Amino acid sequence: MFSAYDPEKVRCLSPERASGEAAATVLSPEGFSNAVSEITAWDGYAPTPLYSLKDLAHRLGLKDILYKDEGPRFGLGSFKALGGAYAAGRVLQRELEARSGRPVSLTDIRTGKYRDEAGKITLVSATDGNHGRSLAWGAQRYGAACKIYIHRDVSVHREAAIASFGADVIRIDGDYDESVHQAREDAERNGWYVVSDTSWEGYTEPPRDVMAGYGVIAHEVAAVHPDAPTHVFVQGGVGGLAAAVAASMKQRWGADSPRVVVVEPELADCLFNSALNGRLSPVKIVEETMMAGLSCGEPSPLAWRILSEEASHYLTIPESFVAPAMRLAARPGGGDPAIVAGECSAAGLSAMIAVMQSDEMRAELALTSASVPLLIGTEGASDPEIYQRLIEG
Repeated sequence: MFSAYDPEKVRCLSPERASGEAAATVLSPEGFSNAVSEITAWDGYAPTPLYSLKDLAHRLGLKDILYKDEGPRFGLGSFKALGGAYAAGRVLQRELEARSGRPVSLTDIRTGKYRDEAGKITLVSATDGNHGRSLAWGAQRYGAACKIYIHRDVSVHREAAIASFGADVIRIDGDYDESVHQAREDAERNGWYVVSDTSWEGYTEPPRDVMAGYGVIAHEVAAVHPDAPTHVFVQGGVGGLAAAVAASMKQRWGADSPRVVVVEPELADCLFNSALNGRLSPVKIVEETMMAGLSCGEPSPLAWRILSEEASHYLTIPESFVAPAMRLAARPGGGDPAIVAGECSAAGLSAMIAVMQSDEMRAELALTSASVPLLIGTEGASDPEIYQRLIEG
């Protein structure tokens, strides 16, 4: 029934976790609350759907499967809409306060009171597509200038989507991590302000704000499903989403919070590698994964502080899992809803299915007939041409 998801191709790691309070100190309850208050006040805000995949759960031997579909988020196609745009507002807030010497509210920035002043500030970041789209969208709303760096393998459609919000898009002949470094160097040289979803030494506030924005996802899940899921399968990347989900759910549900299972492409397994070594361990991207938003070789140190304490398992999946999972979401069995799940969204879904084919991994993750895992569909068809080609395959 699920032969495309060979569990032998999945690596599963349950590392010894660090001890500490990073889930409450790196990302504070106040930070999450402030982000929720601001983002839910934006024009066009609406909670994204939380689906119940009862038929798939029955076939896999689970009580239920929850699927949080971030594809419709603000019309931008992914969960990244929550982070980049919110962090952009916070960067402008801090800089405008520093320049004026008086308090500046996000409400005033959002409603255009400081549009002329914001126009003198340039925001910059590197992206695989979705974060840059969010930052460009936010900068356009606030009136700030924006420059987005993309690498050689970012699709033309994703480049055009970013440019449609008025950003200056710069393509480099390198991979994602090289685009991050180039954006940093150019920002330092030109006095621009980096709004990144990954942290480094001396740079933590914008990525912290990005992760606070992602907390809206957990807030919305709890609003319609007050009982904690038993597991959450969440995509890796630099770790920002996984860390935000882990922290916000730990703050809400405490000891009852779900097991956090981090899923990465085997071609970009920097979090798996870090967990294996017990320390931050970047990897060199030799071949780009089709899960473009997860093609990251360097973990975010800020996110890692949380994941090293809160993530229970790390999984890697092969490229062969992606298209079948996208097709399964688009054409489900039984009465399950049809979902437009992009390449990155297929990661958690396919990993969970593969685990359920293995007695050993199922027991390792404590997945039983009473389990209710949560999947986060991080993107819709962020590149419609690629999406159509994969689901028709």
